Amino acid sequence: MLYQMYEFVGNHWSLVGAFLMVLAMFIYSEQRKKGQSINTAELSRLVNKEDAIVIDLRDSGEFRKGHIVDSKNIPNAKLTERLSELESHKDKPIILVCPMGQLSGTAGGVLLKAGFTQVLRLAGGIGTWRGENLPLVK
Repeated sequence: MLYQMYEFVGNHWSLVGAFLMVLAMFIYSEQRKKGQSINTAELSRLVNKEDAIVIDLRDSGEFRKGHIVDSKNIPNAKLTERLSELESHKDKPIILVCPMGQLSGTAGGVLLKAGFTQVLRLAGGIGTWRGENLPLVK
C-alpha cells in the first residue's frame, strides 16, 4: 500500500502540488477569519446572560423571511458605513450571523479593526440555526 502511494505521488506530482496549493489557500483563508466561532447554545447563553447583540449580515429580504429574535439587520455590504449604529456596544459581545458562516469572518475583521472587543461568529450561520429547528421571527 505504501509503495502504491509513493508510485502515485511520483507519477502525479503536479496533481499533488495542486492539491497542496489549494490546501494552503484554504488554511490561509481560514486564518484570515476574525472572531471566535460559537454554536447556537452559546449564542443563546450570551444573549440571555450577557446582553450580547446579534447582527444579521444577510440582505433585508432574507432577514424578513426569518431571523433570530431581537437580531439587528446590517447587511454585510453596508457594515462599514453603519458601524456608528454599534458604537454604544463596543464592549458587549457582538455575534455575527450570515447565511452559512462564511461572510461573518470578514465582517468580524472589520469590527475588530474598529475597536470592538468581543466579536463572535455563529458557526454555520443561520443555516445551522434553522437546522437545529430553533425559533425564527418574521
